Amino acid sequence: MDHGENPVSIELQEYAEPVPQLLKLISSNEVAGFDSIMQEGETPVFPNPTNSSQPNGHQRKISISISMPSSPTGATSAGTKNVLFVQDNAKGFKNGVPESCVGSKAKPKGVKFLSQPMPKGSVFGEGANMNQNPNVKKFKDKRFDSFKTWSGKLERQLTNLRGRQQESESEDDSVRPSENEALPVDRYFDALEGPELETLRASEEIVLPDDKTWPFLLRYPISSFGICLGVSSQAIMWKTLATATSTNFLHISLTVNLILWWISVALVGIVASIYLTKVVLYFEAVRREYYHPIRVNFFFAPWISLLFLAIGVPPSVASSLPVALWYVLMTPFLCLELKIYGQWMSGGQRRLSKVANPSNHLSVVGNFVGALLGASMGLKEGPIFFFAVGLAHYTVLFVTLYQRLPTNETLPKELHPVFFLFVAAPSVASMAWANIQGSFDYGSRIAYFIALFLYFSLAVRINFFRGFKFSLAWWAYTFPMTGAAIATMRYSSAVTNVVTQTLSVILSVVATLTVTALLVTTILHAFVQRDLFPNDIAIAISDRKPKSHRRWFNLIRHGSSEHNADIDTFLKFANGDTKDIEAGLKISSAEAK
Repeated sequence: MDHGENPVSIELQEYAEPVPQLLKLISSNEVAGFDSIMQEGETPVFPNPTNSSQPNGHQRKISISISMPSSPTGATSAGTKNVLFVQDNAKGFKNGVPESCVGSKAKPKGVKFLSQPMPKGSVFGEGANMNQNPNVKKFKDKRFDSFKTWSGKLERQLTNLRGRQQESESEDDSVRPSENEALPVDRYFDALEGPELETLRASEEIVLPDDKTWPFLLRYPISSFGICLGVSSQAIMWKTLATATSTNFLHISLTVNLILWWISVALVGIVASIYLTKVVLYFEAVRREYYHPIRVNFFFAPWISLLFLAIGVPPSVASSLPVALWYVLMTPFLCLELKIYGQWMSGGQRRLSKVANPSNHLSVVGNFVGALLGASMGLKEGPIFFFAVGLAHYTVLFVTLYQRLPTNETLPKELHPVFFLFVAAPSVASMAWANIQGSFDYGSRIAYFIALFLYFSLAVRINFFRGFKFSLAWWAYTFPMTGAAIATMRYSSAVTNVVTQTLSVILSVVATLTVTALLVTTILHAFVQRDLFPNDIAIAISDRKPKSHRRWFNLIRHGSSEHNADIDTFLKFANGDTKDIEAGLKISSAEAK
């Protein structure tokens, strides 16, 4: 008899209906020691009386042992259930219970169960059906666990509650990559290319699947706060239009400022809530963004948005703000600047000449926005401190970006809008110095004229901003243009004439139309076309370089004609050892040069 089946001992003498072939007529007494219960040192012998309660044509032996299937949670054979079918008046039994166990609730010692348990998954076709269920496969997908904060512990607990046996921890640890150490900056430069370090190199691989769309939170970047910068700066602009002396002829109501401010508050709350959810659920993805040499600049954006909300607060909401608010908002700036500026100065892979990018202006413009808010509250020393820090580092950044060192790559068309960040810092700096000094003096005018010149030098280059696909980078147009419009209104209040007033209106209209168009386009791409947030390749790079023998596959995948020599050389050495393959790849690369 096969040990994988349930042992059943039945003797049938007569029966009216044919017996199914599944039941095998094997008497438990004919096979010594098989599928029976015996005491140590004793072999019980049972008589073969008939049971009067059974039908005439059907009689059975005294002892039948049925081994129940094993527990789905992986219980041992000690938990195997055995059922005894005995005749009521059989010798050695009383009311179906062995006499040796009467009066004792404990199980007799020395009992041996010789039956074998059924293999797991053989009941109701359980094993086959579970593996073929697509919902179960999706539930067991562990490819995103390395980026989850709890690394799939919740899924494992839910699996255990459903009665499914969980794989061993050692197996999970072998699949899950290292999560305790952050990626070194060298890996970002080795695995990614492009001025924004957003494109995966042909020889690299990612740790997340590239054949499917990732969860939304993994695709939600920190650069989404650029939307908040554009809308909240509009609230400041319309507040200035309603209160500036040079624009009184427009008769702008503060109601527009009130509506835009509440919209900005709601938008900042939504964007911040989504990103905080990402911090809670996918902390590893947030950490990779923070250690990204370019993405780290966008961690200034949430705090700049809050500063914009404080500056643009409507008079009907608050006539004045507490001074403590300024210190609370500027503390994160100081902490981030100590890290970023220290890396610029200390050298290494994060030195400014290596990571210089227009997005670095975000780490500078926050100093001037903070100085503007602090000066409007009546503070002096704090705003001057941040103004001085911002001025020093803006000068260094401006020179580095303007001369475009040989180590820097030219920005692709998709990132041309970030050039408008050149305008943001001098525009806000002119207003901050005016608040510190109390008037729009020569220092403020110098900064304003620099911003105005950069604005027009970019605006006349029409072809510079055509022929590329919409992305979140377009929001870099918004708050620098709005900042230039606000600075123009401040200058127009100091130098009032038709030219300055006309320029204030024109720049305000252009900034408003730009923000409106981008907001509508963003909504369409986010909710209609649903292509606003593609897979974020920059955070999914591997923590180690790929093996050399996999390089040929990546070259074929990208299909570039310049790599055909490498592919041909690899095929020549494909039957050799690994050293020959690596040598062949080096030879082809040298010949290509």
